[in-house]
Amino acid sequence: MKDADIVGQSLAEVLPHNPKYWFQTPHLLRLNLLLLVPLLSSSVAGYDGKSHHWRDYFGKPAGALLGLVNAAQSIGSVLSLPLVGWFSDKFGRKPVLLSGLIMIIVATVIQAASTNLAMFIVSRLIVGFGGMFVVQPSPMLIAELAYPTHRGKYTSAFWTITNTPLGAILASWTTFGTQDYTSTWSWRIPSILQAGFPVLQLIFWHWVPESPRWLIDQDRAPEATAILTKYHAGPEHQSTSTSPLVSREIAEIVHTIQLEKLAKNTGWSALIATPGNRKRTLIAVCLGTFAQWNGIGVVSYYLTLVLDTVGITDSFDQTLINGLLQIFNFGAAFSAAILVDRLGRRTLFIWSGIGMLMSYIVWTACSAVNSNTGSKPAGIVVVVCLFTFFFHYDIAYTPLLMSYPTEIFPYSLRSKGIAIELLAIYSSLVIAAFVNPIGLENIGWRYYIVFCCFLVVFLGITWWLFPETKGYSLEEIAVLFDGETTGAENIKLDEDKILAGAGVEHFEDSRGA
Repeated sequence: MKDADIVGQSLAEVLPHNPKYWFQTPHLLRLNLLLLVPLLSSSVAGYDGKSHHWRDYFGKPAGALLGLVNAAQSIGSVLSLPLVGWFSDKFGRKPVLLSGLIMIIVATVIQAASTNLAMFIVSRLIVGFGGMFVVQPSPMLIAELAYPTHRGKYTSAFWTITNTPLGAILASWTTFGTQDYTSTWSWRIPSILQAGFPVLQLIFWHWVPESPRWLIDQDRAPEATAILTKYHAGPEHQSTSTSPLVSREIAEIVHTIQLEKLAKNTGWSALIATPGNRKRTLIAVCLGTFAQWNGIGVVSYYLTLVLDTVGITDSFDQTLINGLLQIFNFGAAFSAAILVDRLGRRTLFIWSGIGMLMSYIVWTACSAVNSNTGSKPAGIVVVVCLFTFFFHYDIAYTPLLMSYPTEIFPYSLRSKGIAIELLAIYSSLVIAAFVNPIGLENIGWRYYIVFCCFLVVFLGITWWLFPETKGYSLEEIAVLFDGETTGAENIKLDEDKILAGAGVEHFEDSRGA
């Protein structure tokens, strides 16, 4: 695949020719290993205790009380969102990430030591609050540090490798392994293990560089240049100043941020100030809402209730299905993340919408047959539909949930735009946590019809609203929303002037790897 099809012509023409794979290139290998630290951030989903030992210990909470347990983390997340966007812009991506990691570890201690349901709920509130300080800055740090041709894959991998798949694989299989424990360790061990990834991140946090775009916004362009030279051009260029790629990257970033500052288009009101920004904000809100109301919440949070409705009630069978489902999710989402630049974002969203709708229609019909006749074959088809639905969810809403809004918002609004999307996600989760168990308990399989209707609407909105973003650099994507170019040709012509104004030395043309 041509570099221009991934990052656009402006950056592609200055990319160094490197016949080696990235993992054979020391500076790219070092960068991608360091990016694993923010990449692990969405593994902070937390353990919400679905084993029967957990339910027995806490008095078998049900209905609204069970909904509160599930909603507690989302409530904590919503409470933090008005703050985290401002902190990321004010203090940088790295300090916000550090504070979130510390909060998650503290919350894990409280949860593992819980002696009553109130302690457990409080711990989930803290997990939700601190989790946003980890999740919100991480995709920005990845997108703003990644090598240009790696950006799409790495940002897609953010939600793929860690959130639902990796974090849930750890939780589901730990729960499966401890299900025969007769003590409270059956749920305390999974609670403790949720701190595993944050502790690992904390160990390596110091070596992760700050976002070059944040540094430039703080008038620290020479520091940003040093970081990009070290990780994009390689250490051999640090003393010789011979990287045209870094020159072009810095010029594009400086030019874009200067224009945004001149327009004074950086406050919260800027999210709805122009037609382009209103479209970006609408996409972010829709994406966050669709991700929770396309039916995923029913099977991911209430899998046991879904399996109960089709006659699969044995604890061993339920935990085994959950564990296998999470591994399947990982494979599907990771495959889509790898192919995101080849297939395109819009293609994956539309493919996902059609597949989820078809799966849910068959699922609903077979659930009705199983409920009315007790048909075991119909129940088996429902389980198959769980896997097909998750496959189509995973190819778009797992890899693109955070990477797509990270791409479509310009630097000055990126932090706020992601906060808005996260607000849509966790507000939806709060509502769904209370509504879904009530719907399932009262009307059973008929509740799935609601999601069939939602999926039809979501597919139509996706087709109409979501543009393709592959083939553009992070700064050039603005053309899709604002109806004007980012001035790529002018940036080339004025590169010396832009760099000199930012206090950065211009790099002479050289094509070393």
